[in-house]
Amino acid sequence: METTIFVKTLLNSCPEIALFLAIAIGYGIGKIRFGSFQLGGVAGSLLAAVAISQIGIHIDSGVKAVLFALFIYAVGFQSGPQFFRSLGRQSIREVLMAVVLAISGLLTVVAVARIFSLDKGLAAGIAAGGLTQSAIIGTASSALEKLGLPLAQVQQLQGNVAVGYAVTYIFGSLGPIILCVNILPWLTKRSIREDALKAEASQMGGVHIYAEGEQSALPEFVGRVFTVSHSGQSINQIENTSVTIEQIRRNGSPLSFTQETQLAQGDLVLLVGHRANVMAAGQLLGPEAHNADGMDIVMVQRDVCLSNKTFAGKTVAECVQQLSPSTRHGVYLLGINRDGKPLPINDSLQAVLGDIVSLYGTSSDVQRVAAQLGPVLTTSVKTDLVFHGCGLVLGLLIGMIVIRMGAVPLTLGSGGGALLSGLLFGWYQSKHRTSGNLPTPASSLLVDLGLSGFVAVTGLQTGQQAVATIMEHGVTLFMLGVVVTLLPLIVTMLFGRYVLRYDNTAIFAGALAGSRSANPAFGEVLNKAGNSVPTTPFAITYAVANVLLTLLGPLVVAFS
Repeated sequence: METTIFVKTLLNSCPEIALFLAIAIGYGIGKIRFGSFQLGGVAGSLLAAVAISQIGIHIDSGVKAVLFALFIYAVGFQSGPQFFRSLGRQSIREVLMAVVLAISGLLTVVAVARIFSLDKGLAAGIAAGGLTQSAIIGTASSALEKLGLPLAQVQQLQGNVAVGYAVTYIFGSLGPIILCVNILPWLTKRSIREDALKAEASQMGGVHIYAEGEQSALPEFVGRVFTVSHSGQSINQIENTSVTIEQIRRNGSPLSFTQETQLAQGDLVLLVGHRANVMAAGQLLGPEAHNADGMDIVMVQRDVCLSNKTFAGKTVAECVQQLSPSTRHGVYLLGINRDGKPLPINDSLQAVLGDIVSLYGTSSDVQRVAAQLGPVLTTSVKTDLVFHGCGLVLGLLIGMIVIRMGAVPLTLGSGGGALLSGLLFGWYQSKHRTSGNLPTPASSLLVDLGLSGFVAVTGLQTGQQAVATIMEHGVTLFMLGVVVTLLPLIVTMLFGRYVLRYDNTAIFAGALAGSRSANPAFGEVLNKAGNSVPTTPFAITYAVANVLLTLLGPLVVAFS
């Protein structure tokens, strides 16, 4: 007993300990496998927080709001360029997903309320908790006030809204995780990770992107040292646009040379360029030297943001020709990235302002070409907090905007506002790469900590009340909440699979999570995917669902 009092006093005096303890325990639970089933860190954090909450924890809601804003803004920022590329007629499937879930959710709640004789307050509460749409509490409460009932009865019904919400919210958060991460891959017979990689490869236009620690066994650009067998060949006879001579040693000493310099027998020549061309040029010189101490030089890869308007609209071949031979000497084009997407390189590809051009060569050679193209993008571990601070402020301000449709207030809320702002700022940063830096590790931390912290605070705040309410009212309300959580998701999942013909599990999972505004489920989908492929369908369905699910409040009151 004394130990329990001590722990309660400790955690209430420093509720941050309870928060991080729930995350640590939750991610430990989430790693445990039951056959092919794995709960995941987000769902584990929620369950751990509910367990810890039973001793009575008080934690400020502002913590939850900040963590969620950081999570959803970072997700939007990562996916901004891809999101805006994906808008158009191809987004109709995502809109239909959100519509089907909202309609099936309404029908499920109304059916449950009538079959089990629930009053309008409990029905609205189960809708708010089972569908994890807190805005329904507000819209339903407003609708209850307009029924013309005695004040005491209205207050009783509004209290029942809170009861239904408290009982059903926990599983309302957990259910979509299980369905999107475990049941959906079973239905499609493919894993989220495999389909995420497949979609990413398709989006990259066939350009292979190596993961951290990976590299090609046959690199495109190489350096090789050859021993000259016959005197008389000049430098310009060996060099071309795919091969350059970077260093010559004669009689053991470095040799200064020009294009007219003739090679002598026994010279050591360092060739750099495309692998096949280097080997072909080497055959003209002589055998490869396997012991060439002192012949190595440092090569660099630099990303340059194309800002010189004279190159805009020109093909790659035309851009190369526009650079003088002396300027482009020794510099090779590794790739071009546009709006976060690598492009296959060919002579007919047209350059666009804002393209990220990857160059390879010695530092001085690359700087010479960069001076003609645009600024070199320096890799930094620093986050541009001015840029992203403004992004979060704008998002939260957008979330405060309320538009009324009759008596129903519609708003994106802080989450929807931060998501929209993140998308906009991510798109802008892709066009203006010299500002708004957010290193990938920093962004990943915001996503992981923001989401797990958000659900942990939710569990700490509502877990004790939910368990107490279940003990008082029995498990009937809880089980009805399970039905309201799962049935609309299952209907929408089957609709997406067999009517809309989703054939990529990662994209499908993102759309399904978004159609329920199920942020914890989306976080687990992202973890399974290992990339941002599910984000675009999620963002589209999330925006539509946020509006449609908010409208359910007065509709449930009207029809239940």
